[in-house]
Amino acid sequence: MDNHYWYVCGAAFKLHQCLYLLETYENNRMKTGIFSGSFNPVHIGHLALANYLCEYEGLDEVWFLVTPHNPLKEEDELMDDAFRLKLVQLAIEGYPKFKASDIEFNLSRPSYTIHTLDKLKETYPDREFYLIIGSDNWVLFPCWYQSERILVENHILVYPRPGYPVSSDSLPENVKVVSSPTFEISSTFIRRAMEEGKDVRYFLHPAVYEALLSAFSR
Repeated sequence: MDNHYWYVCGAAFKLHQCLYLLETYENNRMKTGIFSGSFNPVHIGHLALANYLCEYEGLDEVWFLVTPHNPLKEEDELMDDAFRLKLVQLAIEGYPKFKASDIEFNLSRPSYTIHTLDKLKETYPDREFYLIIGSDNWVLFPCWYQSERILVENHILVYPRPGYPVSSDSLPENVKVVSSPTFEISSTFIRRAMEEGKDVRYFLHPAVYEALLSAFSR
């Protein structure tokens, strides 16, 4: 056999090795869910959803990204950034698959998801990120800043919200509707209840409830 044959075989073997290493690298990256929100405050609905995504959708971790400001929402009733972050830290303490992040506190405002995802990929190249959004936000997704690039470059997990059905038939391959339980609990409801002196401890992690009780009693 001539040298050309062995050259072609060697090149093919190297290509196979590269593809194998690339596939191994992709498979070994930590599948990390990005759960971005105001968490104003964080409640059991948020925690149960993140728990479900780890146990039933194969995520290794879920990161709770506390947002300083949502461009699509009014922020008049937004509790202090540091306090909301502290509440998330209290809620997830002791559960290794959950992390609290303040990465968006240090990004330019208003805070846009595409900038956050770019920063995360740059900072943590060993992780494969999955953007977690509700079906209500999926309806508004075309209004998001650089939504097309988000869609092309990222995995997206859409969880159900009452009144906002999403058909999985027409979705791109990298977008998945998950069958998580729905919780009709809102942070607004909890804030209103606590302002009125209602006992809503079972809607919240105990440590979060105690911290809010102290804050609202001042």
